[in-house]
Amino acid sequence: MQKKIIVAILIFSFLQFTAAVFGQNGAVKKRPTVGLVLSGGGARGFAHIGVLKVLEANHIPVDYVGGASMGGLIGALYAMGKTPAEIEATVVGLNWEKLLQSTASFENLSFRRKEDRRNIPSPVPLKGKVNDLKLPNALNSGHEIGLLIDRLTLQYATVTDFDDLPIPFRAVGTDMVKGESVTLKSGSLSRSLRATMSVPGVFAPVEVDGKALSDGGLVNNIPTDVVKAMGADIVLVVNIETQLGGREALESLPGILAQTINIATVDNSRRSLRQADLIISPDLGNYGSSDFGKSRELIELGYNGALEKAALLKSLSLDDTEWEQHLAARLSRQMPDTPPVPTLVAVESQDADQAKLITEKLGGKYTGQPLDKAKQDELAKDLSELTGTGRFDTLDYRLGAKEGKTELLIGSNKVGGETSKPTRLELGLDVNSVESDNVNFNFLARLTFFDIGKHGAEWRNDLRLGSNGYLASEYYRPIGRTKFFVAPRGSYERRRINLFNEGNRIVEYVGQTAQIGVDVGYDINSRSELRAGYTLGYQSISRRIGDPLLPDLQGIFSTFGVRWTYDSLDKAQVPTSGILARNTLNYFFDSPGSTGGFSQGETRLTGFRPMRERNILFVFGGGGTTFSSTAPSLQQFTLGGPFRIGGYGFEELRGSNYLHGGVGVLHNPAIIPSFLGGKTYIGAWYEGGSMFERIGDANYRQSASAGAIFETPVGPVFIGGSVNENGRGRFYFSFGRVFK
Repeated sequence: MQKKIIVAILIFSFLQFTAAVFGQNGAVKKRPTVGLVLSGGGARGFAHIGVLKVLEANHIPVDYVGGASMGGLIGALYAMGKTPAEIEATVVGLNWEKLLQSTASFENLSFRRKEDRRNIPSPVPLKGKVNDLKLPNALNSGHEIGLLIDRLTLQYATVTDFDDLPIPFRAVGTDMVKGESVTLKSGSLSRSLRATMSVPGVFAPVEVDGKALSDGGLVNNIPTDVVKAMGADIVLVVNIETQLGGREALESLPGILAQTINIATVDNSRRSLRQADLIISPDLGNYGSSDFGKSRELIELGYNGALEKAALLKSLSLDDTEWEQHLAARLSRQMPDTPPVPTLVAVESQDADQAKLITEKLGGKYTGQPLDKAKQDELAKDLSELTGTGRFDTLDYRLGAKEGKTELLIGSNKVGGETSKPTRLELGLDVNSVESDNVNFNFLARLTFFDIGKHGAEWRNDLRLGSNGYLASEYYRPIGRTKFFVAPRGSYERRRINLFNEGNRIVEYVGQTAQIGVDVGYDINSRSELRAGYTLGYQSISRRIGDPLLPDLQGIFSTFGVRWTYDSLDKAQVPTSGILARNTLNYFFDSPGSTGGFSQGETRLTGFRPMRERNILFVFGGGGTTFSSTAPSLQQFTLGGPFRIGGYGFEELRGSNYLHGGVGVLHNPAIIPSFLGGKTYIGAWYEGGSMFERIGDANYRQSASAGAIFETPVGPVFIGGSVNENGRGRFYFSFGRVFK
């Protein structure tokens, strides 16, 4: 390999000398052109930045750049004129946890979609037409990472020929239908980079010129042939691929899967490397393709690896004058980094309803206004909130030109397009030992139909099968073009009710509730909703096992209620910041066991706040009152169970009024990388409160608790225990939901 580069340089030196000897006055001295190839490798690709630092420090000119996957992204930034220092600052400053989250950020979800996430935190989603529901074609829609690429490439959004970049550039994608490598040399730079980085199964394929493209590294992870075809005389390769492991890699399932992937690409890579004149392969140790939080370390390793080749690189270096001329020529090709001013906004969609939704959301906010960083952030938030409605998987933006005017184009990266009227089916599990000494197992399903009878309407249906049965349906219909809505609803629930005596469960009842009602409400914003409505239903309670502490009850109940909910949490489960407040006020006209009407009010609040890097402070509590009346047994408030005085059994404490509060800390020891599923938390909390008929009779109860929470791709797992003031303890386990 060293001989090849030396021979190439000698040949060009000889040609230059010959031209000078034979008096070719005015001829421009030529040097061998250098093509840089950056391989793919996920987070390991950050090492490319360290190599670029060494190339620049040694005055190595780069005339062509090509890359695959992460190598394509780093290569494109360099080709756009970014310095290695600027690229490093960009990469290090990114929130990779947010960029790589599998679903839309909880903060950007509409209020109803937030309710969906609370119902099933980590669902198995199916989406499409009602008679053709399908699983998603990837774990991650790629919306957040796509918006990042849109922002990074906006300066060159109108460039359609990648030869016109400061450094001519190529990326590669894989045609998922034909299984062929596709060279990306023109069109949308942003979309090309999305395509080359779309790891199959992780990110959805990207449609480019009618082709469904995924990660270019699948069939051409080291595209030396592409860069050579651009005209490079000397091909310099930076190879950061994960190398094949030894026999020890075959001792576990993850190891075998990783080895299988590497074997699938190794043969193509070996052929590509044979075309290279100089190879830099930094020793990246045990850093893997998913170590996105280790960017600084990987950049440093790339830098050190390139320094080892410094002697060879020197043969390609320019003197100070030539280097300054090279930089000046590159700078002259750069486009000014001034914010564009769109004169119109267009939606690239064949779905009229989809285009209408986007147009109504964006309004006229982005026409005639410079699209500076603040406006780009606002645009990204608006597009994310649109995906948060559940009607879009991903949205993107770019610039175009129409009749001499700058056009802001909004589109979707969904292969084959998508409808704004999907039917969504979400499936999940709720397994816990919270409500009894036995393990409760419930299968959860939520089926939502969009635009039934009116654009913007939703028909939501819930099913819970298992230990506690539940069936519910609600038709949500906006009133005109306002934020007001009407929501007729109905439900049936069958659940076990335990009663205790001195801490021992002595009787189990079966309670059943069937009800219908209608609400009128107002969607304040994505964080808050106000409702008022009337409910008519039938309740019954009958003893199943144990001594009768209460008589069997049955009868009609009717109530008028007002409910206000505020939700600013950043996650459905285990948030790091924000507040969730639920407030209700009800007047019961009738209720089984009551002799007249009565009122009840309740408020519950949970708040989270980050403390330093790995700690979260949280507070929780609430209160309820029957306003000087005695609540009938079926309408009593309850305490007991995790985060409701955990040292007591589930709903062990009952009464007409209550007060409760607690405080705790969660610590993330970073055992599991967040992008592999979720964080691990260990925590401890203290809580206390009382159930009472009159405040003077309040008997303060307290509990100390500790536990661990494991966020997984299929839902959070909670294991914990509590001890109350009497020394009695409770052990809890749950899978599916932690904070309800």
